[in-house]
Amino acid sequence: MAKKKKRTSRRSSGTGSLEKMSSAALHAELSRRQRAASSLLRKRDRLREQLADVETQISEMGATAVVGIEPGRKRARNAESLVDSMHRVLHGTELTVTELSEAVQAAGYVTTSPNFRTIVNQTLIKYPKLFKRVSRGIYTAK
Repeated sequence: MAKKKKRTSRRSSGTGSLEKMSSAALHAELSRRQRAASSLLRKRDRLREQLADVETQISEMGATAVVGIEPGRKRARNAESLVDSMHRVLHGTELTVTELSEAVQAAGYVTTSPNFRTIVNQTLIKYPKLFKRVSRGIYTAK
């Protein structure tokens, strides 16, 4: 009867090379990595300062954006959460998911999502205590 070979993972856990290293070599490697990280952090800070200077120069010239680079945050900030906006829009009415997504945006909810209808649909399903399914694809607020 042939002895079964033990399966070995193709991925190395990396501990084999560490086990062979001496304590002094490990300390030296940790020190080297710490110095390299410190150097990169200083470089990042210098680049951030340079970027801030360039953005200041751009704003002083009266420009608000550079082609391909949008300053600040891309994601919209809303005064009201999506759930609250949906509940307010659906209160006393029945709408399809598409109608609801359009109504929420018309009511002032800002989104940059290319699939906002899907997000609205997921939100309706996620909060069954707030939204009631009247019939297929039609919802109202509880």
